[in-house]
Amino acid sequence: MENQMRFPQSPSNFGHRHHPGAAVPASNERVGDDRLKEECGLFGIFNSPDAAAHTALGLHALQHRGQEAAGIVVYDGEQFHSHRAMGLVGDHFNSQKVMNRLEGEVAIGHVRYSTSGDTALRNVQPLFAEFKFGGLAVCHNGNLTNAYSVRRDLVQRGCLFQSTSDTETIIHLIAKSEYGRVVDRLADALSHIEGAYSLVAITQKKLIGVRDPMGVRPLVLGRLGDSHILTSESCALDIIGADFIRDVEPGEIIIIDEKGLHSVKPFTKQPQKFCIFEYIYFARPDSVMENRNVYEIRKAIGAQLARESYVDADVVVPVPDSGVPAAIGFAEQAGAPFDLGIIRNHYVGRTFIEPEDQIRHLGVRLKHNANAAQLKGKRVVLVDDSIVRGTTSVKIVEMVRSAGAAEVHMRVSSPPITDSCFYGIDTPERDELLAARFDVPGMAEYIGVDSLAYISNDGLYQAVCGAMRDTEQPQYCDACFTGEYPIQLTDRDSTEIPNLLSLLDEQV
Repeated sequence: MENQMRFPQSPSNFGHRHHPGAAVPASNERVGDDRLKEECGLFGIFNSPDAAAHTALGLHALQHRGQEAAGIVVYDGEQFHSHRAMGLVGDHFNSQKVMNRLEGEVAIGHVRYSTSGDTALRNVQPLFAEFKFGGLAVCHNGNLTNAYSVRRDLVQRGCLFQSTSDTETIIHLIAKSEYGRVVDRLADALSHIEGAYSLVAITQKKLIGVRDPMGVRPLVLGRLGDSHILTSESCALDIIGADFIRDVEPGEIIIIDEKGLHSVKPFTKQPQKFCIFEYIYFARPDSVMENRNVYEIRKAIGAQLARESYVDADVVVPVPDSGVPAAIGFAEQAGAPFDLGIIRNHYVGRTFIEPEDQIRHLGVRLKHNANAAQLKGKRVVLVDDSIVRGTTSVKIVEMVRSAGAAEVHMRVSSPPITDSCFYGIDTPERDELLAARFDVPGMAEYIGVDSLAYISNDGLYQAVCGAMRDTEQPQYCDACFTGEYPIQLTDRDSTEIPNLLSLLDEQV
């Protein structure tokens, strides 16, 4: 399913709406993948004759951040062109015919995993609108925690929404701003919203990037010759041979135009709260975030985990693929052999549909298989980055025991996930999280291991930044481990949300 259109888009009916932080329905295609789901990936480039091609390549590098949909918008000096589609980047931006329709020297692109709004094409980004000052396309990584409340007010004032994405709220706030300059309108719009966001936008004259004042979601600046780039991770710069310049600072707006690069910081300074789970799982291990190499941090986390919860073992086995760096660090620190005792099938997509219950129960076997020769008769330490509901862990442990392991111990390179995320990561409701239902011994019994241990909060901070967690002012956003939310959750705490959702449906 794809969309090749001239703007503006036409309205469409609203479908299932995903409330921020709500669990994904058990009947859909995500069942069986017991992971926290990535947020989204952004890429923008200014002053490049190959803007669309570079953007497509950048989105390839960011595919791990979202596999539901992808889109690119370019400006050719006269008009905007768009190609948006459900599915992977390589499925839709792989032909000369498509790329020929995306001519221009300025482009932005987006890969999506929905945390707000349904999965329909109307929510595929970048979103576009025509304003008095001209066209603007915008894409967003994160989640706005007051989007529904703001949207209610906008609807009551006559605004017509074409999507269920919280990103469109920003577009309407820009439209109603009384400021003249685009950047001032954007800053004014963002002053009315709460939550975590990184944005990349283009107008006829500018490429714009912005991070929320706490810097929860990542955004970096790069350069390729005379072209400037804004993107979620440095790995998207590497794929096109661009140089990493720096992280966009929390609360900073970067403006790139014919005169060069400009920076403004219009927001009240806030304590930085970068998402610590980027280091544990979300970011690609070859990326650099906040001046730290993700791979090295994951190894350090694994080493700290071994110091805190050593166990005699014959082999350390990662749960592929995200558990590999931490398992290497654990094995090195513990002085135990590292081996690939579980093999992952990389040709099973994350959206594999398992239509029957009896097939669904085999979900892990679709993606993982035990390497029995490395497990039989051995005391095995499984290292994983996290446990969410625990369903995948149960199946992995059963698989390893069936392969003949004498003992199975699990070590987890994050603290227990006890609370939902409302800042751009799709997590289950709190009562579905294993660590919210059981203590550690209870979880060990549930998943069937001989022992279970997580890295401590202080140990995680020690590995990431070399200092213990500041209990008065945590250095990172770690709400999924602590329940301490640094940004208020207006929509979650509102008693009017059910009525608001009905209002939004009635609008169309």
